[in-house]
Amino acid sequence: MMAIPQKIKDEMSTRRRDFHKYPESGWAEFRTTAVIAGILTKAGWKVRFAKDFIDPDEVMGYTIDPKRERARAAAQGADKKILTKIGDYTGLTALLDTGKKGPVTIFRFDIDCVDTEEARDTEHLPAREGFASVNPGCMHACGHDGHTAVGLALAEMLSEAKDRLRGKIRLIFQPAEEGVRGGYAMSMAGVADDADYFIAMHLGLGKPTGSVFGGTGGFLCSTKFDADFRGVGAHAGGEPERGKNALLAAAAAAVNMHAIAPHSGGATRVNVGVLNAGEGRNVVPPNAHMKIETRGESDALASYVYAKAKEVIYGAAQMYDVDVSISKQGETITAESDRKLAAVIMKAAENSEGVTQREEYRAMAGSDDACWFMRRVQERRGLATYVGIGAATAAGHHNNRFDFDETAMTIALEVLLNSALLLNGEK
Repeated sequence: MMAIPQKIKDEMSTRRRDFHKYPESGWAEFRTTAVIAGILTKAGWKVRFAKDFIDPDEVMGYTIDPKRERARAAAQGADKKILTKIGDYTGLTALLDTGKKGPVTIFRFDIDCVDTEEARDTEHLPAREGFASVNPGCMHACGHDGHTAVGLALAEMLSEAKDRLRGKIRLIFQPAEEGVRGGYAMSMAGVADDADYFIAMHLGLGKPTGSVFGGTGGFLCSTKFDADFRGVGAHAGGEPERGKNALLAAAAAAVNMHAIAPHSGGATRVNVGVLNAGEGRNVVPPNAHMKIETRGESDALASYVYAKAKEVIYGAAQMYDVDVSISKQGETITAESDRKLAAVIMKAAENSEGVTQREEYRAMAGSDDACWFMRRVQERRGLATYVGIGAATAAGHHNNRFDFDETAMTIALEVLLNSALLLNGEK
């Protein structure tokens, strides 16, 4: 086992705060990808950018203007030469090949932010200490800034320990986890197909600093989709009968989607997260745009609630005599952690400073597109697990006052580093 130098701990905090200050939404993480690539290359890892392996036809929810986002990233300090290498698709993989026979172990870290506006008052630590988001409508409100910083520190520590390792270690820095978009495209590209061991990690998750759970299961399948209603505008006072009200159709759909019957087979969820409609106070609204998600604890339940949601949307459009189109923006499945690999994480946590509570397995109430990797690895007879590293938080995940205890990053780093040494260390 290796001790974590204070220099590494300080660097993790500095990097995490830098990523927090410059958050980037899914598929727009150009600055983040460029910073990651520069650090990994310097540390001796072989970097492959997403454009070199993903199939554009497998990409969901790509709504950004890459030229504009690259320009923003450059203005915010990204290396322009690296930006050119990135192309239009963010994220990357990095390989450390020891040249010695041994297993392939993969660690996955998500790098995108949440689409929310960060709190600005001085009670919010990032605002008080000057690293709150400078990008409107974007905030690291889920801990991915910490995940990325931990991944980079892990890369540097493993480089230093290369002589003690065997086999290959690959790091996946994945874009667009929010909205469950990036995991599918990257997993379908086969970047984890050779894995003997696959490990994903998340900070926080409602557990206090010092707690570690080695495996997670019960992820909810989730489908993210948009609905666009198209009616006819008209003078709301002079000739309202000539209009076709897209706003009312969308509102009816929103209310009735939340009334979809529960299923005896298990839990389902529906959330209308965004509804934008209309043009003016005196205009019959000719348009409405909705962002929606459905979830279910199995593939069948996810299909059930998604199908019912579409029925409601089409029914509301018919009732108000407007047109509607539905477009899928993201999707993920469920997965279960392998207990055998979770036990390795528990052993790694035994020798990690600051760990006060260990659980081998914990159920998850949310969704994560790491499940695409997990399922694919397991189908090829590899082992996969999703590790939880507890961290005290100022508010819940996806809240605009979210912030986490940075000491949890050191625990995460040590647990993952010890795990790598257990799996890929010299026997």
